[in-house]
Amino acid sequence: MKALLVIDMLEDFINKKGALYVGHSGETIVPFVKQKIQEFREQQNPVVFICDNHQKDDREFEMFPPHCIANTTGSNIIRELDARDDDKIIRKRRYSAFFGTDLDIYLREKGIYEIYLAGVCTNICVLYTAADARNLGYRVNVYKEGVASFDEKSHDFALNEMEKTLGCRIL
Repeated sequence: MKALLVIDMLEDFINKKGALYVGHSGETIVPFVKQKIQEFREQQNPVVFICDNHQKDDREFEMFPPHCIANTTGSNIIRELDARDDDKIIRKRRYSAFFGTDLDIYLREKGIYEIYLAGVCTNICVLYTAADARNLGYRVNVYKEGVASFDEKSHDFALNEMEKTLGCRIL
């Protein structure tokens, strides 16, 4: 079985008025990500929304502006992706979806050892989630059309790093 991990497709990253707006590149991947969600649902494979979810005084805000603060509009999954009750939602406070969460346990209980990644930011949360997944023994696939970042050079570097160093398949 496989699962789709939709990483940080949240109001603060995708909405133009968001606190840490990724830029137009984040908006352009929305239709592709929505299509992949639909495909995984039709095949009855899990869709897991990975959601940045910080405390007001999170130390990450020493590097980035406050964003995705728990229980704020900015931490909500964008409406276009139609998150449903039967989707799994993982809230995280660090870059990797595996760090300090129950994602690994959830996937293993479902018998999932192959994951597909989409979302933002390619060089931050997508990259570090891919690294941890590979270190945990998962087969990792990254949708090139389904990831975006603030910076095109960093985006390209991360895709190359995931493919050449981590052994992810870039689709």
